[in-house]
Amino acid sequence: MPSNAVKVNKREQLTEALKQRILILDGAMGTMIQEYKLEEQDYRGERFKDWHVLIKGNNDLLSLTQPKIIADIHRAYLEAGADIIETNTFNATTISMEDYDMASLSREINFESAKLARSVCDELEAKDPSKPRYVAGVLGPTSKTCSISPDVNDPGYRNINFDKLVAAYVESTLALMEGGADLILIETIFDTLNAKAASFAVEEAFEQAGRSLPVMISGTITDASGRTLSGQTTEAFYNSIRHIKPLSIGLNCALGPDLLRQYVEELSRVCETFTSVHPNAGLPNEFGEYDLEAPEMAKEIIDWGKSGFINIVGGCCGTTPAHIKAFAKGLEGVKPRQLPELEVRMRLSGLEACNLN
Repeated sequence: MPSNAVKVNKREQLTEALKQRILILDGAMGTMIQEYKLEEQDYRGERFKDWHVLIKGNNDLLSLTQPKIIADIHRAYLEAGADIIETNTFNATTISMEDYDMASLSREINFESAKLARSVCDELEAKDPSKPRYVAGVLGPTSKTCSISPDVNDPGYRNINFDKLVAAYVESTLALMEGGADLILIETIFDTLNAKAASFAVEEAFEQAGRSLPVMISGTITDASGRTLSGQTTEAFYNSIRHIKPLSIGLNCALGPDLLRQYVEELSRVCETFTSVHPNAGLPNEFGEYDLEAPEMAKEIIDWGKSGFINIVGGCCGTTPAHIKAFAKGLEGVKPRQLPELEVRMRLSGLEACNLN
């Protein structure tokens, strides 16, 4: 595991780089895995050949059963120009792993996924030491929500609580750190209470580990209403989590770049820290596939850059190394968003932002 000195150096490198240029995040892991057309036995491998439930679709498990495939995907994104790659851990919390009766594997999957991503970054850095590569340890939203009842007949019912979320996120965060993550990415947040649990857990993990990493937080505008699933506008979401003081706050998933643009612009206006964005390659078609090709998507991304909206940009569902390569090439020489100086106000939120003088 890298020493604390290296971690501090990575933090300084990352912060300084963000002041100099727009950094490139990787693209979709699931989209790339789908191209391999894996079957049940491929997910199982030898170790889980007799597992008692079906596990096809458990992409995070592939870090254990098909590590070469995951390493090749990481490598493809780095070679396309990504500065930051995300660990294959979007659903690797104990909570989401319960869907496959694999909660006990959560720690191992997080650790091995971070270790795998770290090894590929080290490999590419050895070839070109002038370009540091960063591993973002991913904490996904889990398959449950603290704020919304899954039972339409019982609005007060919850299938998870804050403390259980915290416990799951602490375990995942510690494993990601041990595996070599340079930063923690809390992403695809559709419920701000889940994000608060994750953020609280990350701080708890840092305290237990005796060191800290930079944190990125990325929410999701779920549809044309311009709100998260739990009902908050972009500014309200920002107000709810700004006290955490992460390295960056951003938006990802659900929408393509055309529909997401107005919310990216709004976030850029209100956000006191760096901003990140990784949109889908458009909206899914009737077959559940994404049609926005790299050149077309890159036009929108480049415009965001030239408009001064972004500091970190990548791709979510439907994006590939071709998309990331187009983003990286198109944003060469484009200045990153400058952090605004906002007046001091009491910034509160419910579903809407409430800013008081």
